[in-house]
Amino acid sequence: MQIATLITNPSAPTLDGATVEALRNAWGGGAAQWIAPDLAAEFPLEQPPGNQWEVWAELQARGIDLAVQPAAGRQKAMLIADMDSTMIVQECIDELADMAGVGAHVAEITERAMNGELEFEGALRERVALLRGLEAGIIDRVIAERITFTPGAATLLATMRANGAHAVLVSGGFTAFTGHVAGALGFDEHHANTLLTADGALSGEVAEPILGRAAKLEALRRISAARGITAAQVMAVGDGANDLAMLEAAGAGVAFHAKPAVAARCALRINHGDLTALLYLQGYASGAFVTP
Repeated sequence: MQIATLITNPSAPTLDGATVEALRNAWGGGAAQWIAPDLAAEFPLEQPPGNQWEVWAELQARGIDLAVQPAAGRQKAMLIADMDSTMIVQECIDELADMAGVGAHVAEITERAMNGELEFEGALRERVALLRGLEAGIIDRVIAERITFTPGAATLLATMRANGAHAVLVSGGFTAFTGHVAGALGFDEHHANTLLTADGALSGEVAEPILGRAAKLEALRRISAARGITAAQVMAVGDGANDLAMLEAAGAGVAFHAKPAVAARCALRINHGDLTALLYLQGYASGAFVTP
C-alpha cells in the first residue's frame, strides 16, 4: 500500500479540496484525509502511479508538494539533518565571509559546491582560507544577528522527540554554529567541522578530517546502528550535494528546498512546505504536533 501526500506552503496555502479529490479520483485512491486543514491531505493507493512526476510538476507550478511513498513504516525512529539552508535559513560560512568582506566570492564557491560542481572538502578549505584574520568573536555576533531558524524546525524536533525519535544534526559547517542550533532546537547530538583559531582570530584553517558527504553517511550508519535503528527507520533531510549519500541511504531521504541536482535524485522533495512537511510525510496530523 502507498500513501500520496499533498502539502502546501503554510504562509501562502494553495491546496484545496477540489485538487485533492481530482487527483484521488484520477489515481483511483482511497478516501482522502485532511491531516492539516487547508495545508496537507493524504490518501491511500494500491501502487505508485505511472504519471507521478508529470502530476508532481503540474502541482509544483501551483505551489503544492506531492509525495508518494510506502504506507508502512512512515513514522521514523531517527532524524538526521543538515544545518545550513535546512535547519537554518542561512549558510554560516557565507555570513562569516560577508563580515570579512569576501562575501560574494565565498557565496559563489558555496553555491557551486552545494550543486555538486566542486569537491566539497577542497571548496571548504578554499573558503575557510579567505576568513583568515577574522576576529573569532565575530562568530557570536553572526549567531546573534544573522542566524534564523527555518519555519517548522522547532515543531519538527519537538514532535519527533516526543514520539521517541533520536535527533542528530550533522553539518559540513562548523561546531560553533551547530552547538547553538542543536541546543536551541533540541537535537540530541551534533557533528560538524571545527574552525581553527590563533591569537583570537580565525587561522584560515579547518581541523582535519573534514566532515563532508562520506562522513554524513558514516554518521547515519554509526549512530543508527548504535541505537538499534535500521536505515529504513531513519529520516534524513538536506539540500546540498554533500547530503546526497545520507539522503539516499535513509528510509526517507527528503530533499528540502534543495539544489536541482540533489532533488532529482530524491523521491521525497519539499519545495513549498516548511519543515513541518516532514511530519506530514510521516503521517502526523497537525493536531498531534508538539509546540516547544
